Amino acid sequence: MARRNNLQLAQQPAPSVRCAVYTRKSTTEGLDMDFNTLDAQREACEAYIKSQMHEGWVALPEMYDDGGFTGGNMDRPAFKRLMAEVEAGRVDCVVVYKVDRLSRSLMDFTKIMGKFEANNVSFVSITQQFNTATSMGRLMMNVLLSFAQFERELVSERTRDKIAASRKKGKWAGGSPVLGYDIDHLTHRLGVNAEESVQVHEIFELYLRKQTLRETAEELNQRGWKTKTWTTKGGKLNPGQPFDKNKLHRLLTNVAYIGKVPHKEEVYEGEHDAIVDDGLWGKVQHLLEFNGRTKGSRQKNKHGALLMGLVRCASCDCPMTHTFTNKKNKQYRYYTCTNAHNKGWKACATKCISAPQIENAVVEQIKEFSKAPEMIEKTIRAVNEQYKSKLPLLLSEKKRLQNDTIHLQAEAKRLVAAISSGSGESGRIVSERLAEIEKEIESMNQRLAAVKDEMIKIDLQTVDQADVKKALAMFDPIWDVLYPKEQARIMHLLVEKVIYDGAQGTIAITFRPMGMKSLASEFEQTKNESGGKHGIEQSAVNE
Repeated sequence: MARRNNLQLAQQPAPSVRCAVYTRKSTTEGLDMDFNTLDAQREACEAYIKSQMHEGWVALPEMYDDGGFTGGNMDRPAFKRLMAEVEAGRVDCVVVYKVDRLSRSLMDFTKIMGKFEANNVSFVSITQQFNTATSMGRLMMNVLLSFAQFERELVSERTRDKIAASRKKGKWAGGSPVLGYDIDHLTHRLGVNAEESVQVHEIFELYLRKQTLRETAEELNQRGWKTKTWTTKGGKLNPGQPFDKNKLHRLLTNVAYIGKVPHKEEVYEGEHDAIVDDGLWGKVQHLLEFNGRTKGSRQKNKHGALLMGLVRCASCDCPMTHTFTNKKNKQYRYYTCTNAHNKGWKACATKCISAPQIENAVVEQIKEFSKAPEMIEKTIRAVNEQYKSKLPLLLSEKKRLQNDTIHLQAEAKRLVAAISSGSGESGRIVSERLAEIEKEIESMNQRLAAVKDEMIKIDLQTVDQADVKKALAMFDPIWDVLYPKEQARIMHLLVEKVIYDGAQGTIAITFRPMGMKSLASEFEQTKNESGGKHGIEQSAVNE
């Protein structure tokens, strides 16, 4: 009778062990193949589970595959699903090909094992022959995991050392390309994109004119300019994005544009060519630093500074700021070199100058300029050259817009073909992307039309010598009767910058060529509106 009971116990089936197979690969390389490494890992694990059928092991049908995710953390979608199943009590054993597939961090692995033990889940690595159901298996697991973490840290150190060595040699160490450069995937070097380099140079110049990141970004977006559009080696298109203050700041502070490469706190000479010269780069960085101190706010002209923002020190090539002091109930105004103000008087030969002195000198130079025909002719040539200088940029933008439109149209055709061929892509997502492409193409066509209009205007527009003479002839008669605020506005319209050399005692004025035409148009409009009957400006004209 006892023999029969023993026979019945031996014939009872082993309890079922529900096994979940987890696979992982750190990169996405090769995952598009019909049979990739994740498939190979799963196949090996399922074969091992099948060999344990006598123990009641059964492979669960769910697939927990993390392709392109590092083992250095637990932020992995398939892993999170697996842990949710473990905590729900639907898994008895987790099977992996190697222990480092589950994790390469000893700390993370300890947390994972704690959750496994709390839910009575065992862990098996099929190629390393251990099972956490036994004490020896747990010991071997900790030893192997320590080596896995050591290997990961060693690889990280080697990678950091390789990047540091590459940067010191001026080599591009990888990453996304920036506007103005293309990546040569054969030589792994940056090459200048001729069309985009013109655009980059204009962005630096535009920031100096606008003086603020916000206004510059708004102007760039009005033009339809965007960040770098590039395609990966795998053919994935990364379209450019509209500019904002952060994107613009990153562009303006990227040392790649002066032919250098950064590494931590150091900057090294790069193998690639520069797009921006050191002079323009220095002016932009100084303005960014100044705006950073003042939080980008423009100073209010409370004390009637006629040349605020226009005067530069010739000795230090930096701005001169308007300052004042009060002595015995009298105010004294100055323009002071910012370098001398920050580092002391010994740092600058120019130091400062009386504000009324330099302001009166500039006004007198403008009056004398209006009486010099040869200087007026030179100014006219400068105006027309400035008009013509915009043509290369507009031509470059026109070509870029046309190319971007072609790429978007090709993408739209591909999406339509994907829908019609039933490739399994989500219809809603494709429809939304097609709508986005349609809007982008419409926006590009509008900007293209505007660019073509500007090119036509430049081709037809010239500055007449009479306009410049008229603007300068009106300056002297009406200047003394204008309010200080209006004087400052006209001064900023006519003058681009004033260079003061304290060591030589000289003042050099750079006129704003486009301001001449604008001022002439203003005076002409005032004359027509006044009709010769009233107005200070009209009486000045009649004189």
